Amino acid sequence: MASFNHTGVNHIVFYLLGIPGREDLHIWISIPLLISYVFALLGNGLLIYIILTKSSLHEPMYLFLCMLAGVDIVFATTTEPKALAIFWFNNREISLNSCIAQLYFQHSFFISESGILLIMAFDRYIAICYPLRYTMILTHSLIGKIGVAVFLRAHCTIFPMIFLLKRLTFCRNNILPHTFCEHIGLAKYACDDIRINIWYGFFVLMSTVILDIVLIFVSYTLILHAIYRIPSRDACHKALNICGSHVCVIVLFYGPGIFLVLTQRFGRHIPLHVHILLANVSMLVPPMLNPIIYGVKIKQI
Repeated sequence: MASFNHTGVNHIVFYLLGIPGREDLHIWISIPLLISYVFALLGNGLLIYIILTKSSLHEPMYLFLCMLAGVDIVFATTTEPKALAIFWFNNREISLNSCIAQLYFQHSFFISESGILLIMAFDRYIAICYPLRYTMILTHSLIGKIGVAVFLRAHCTIFPMIFLLKRLTFCRNNILPHTFCEHIGLAKYACDDIRINIWYGFFVLMSTVILDIVLIFVSYTLILHAIYRIPSRDACHKALNICGSHVCVIVLFYGPGIFLVLTQRFGRHIPLHVHILLANVSMLVPPMLNPIIYGVKIKQI
């Protein structure tokens, strides 16, 4: 009621500005974004097709890679079609429910991809440290259960955000200077206290992505320790090569996100349109390059 006393309105429709101050360049900016998005769809779609149709690739590593490719397709699709609609057709309007749905799937599939990268690190650990028991440990049944657990964790942690946002009264403004919706970016336009949103967002980050990064680091510490105990130099080189593609994908996934957070926190002198461009790039670079990396590094693919 306090929110209504201030303004008397509660916005249920918002307008995404795209890239403020660069409206004249929207068409030109959309070209590399479209190319990247198409490459992401085709590359990951082809990767899924190859893995599912080749029985020789029905091994744990490739099945996890198939999950990663599927998540990449959805992750890129959560934001880019709307961004392209803004750039091409000036279609800026988005309802509150659509905005919440977009950020829900964006965040949940980001956490899903983080979880899959963690499982792939565990897969590499088993393959190098327990090669003779590899297929016995990672059975198809266990892989399926792991996949379900990864997606359940992501959706269960993000689901409360729907209610945390729906409880708010949006009366400050309904103009979002961005190409897509995100949790705190939307919540800050509410007239209510959003501290619970901020703290819950921090809890989700720490309990999923940060925890995954720590566990991936621990996994690779154990992997490197095992590799350098291998007496054969050829076997050591082969083990490092097996991990190389996964490490590249990890850097591509977490690197742009970390860089974006740092620029938002410490780069206050950086123009807003640069932050928005970086956000769009960080959403597209991993899905676009992951199939290329695995296609080049893994001979079977």
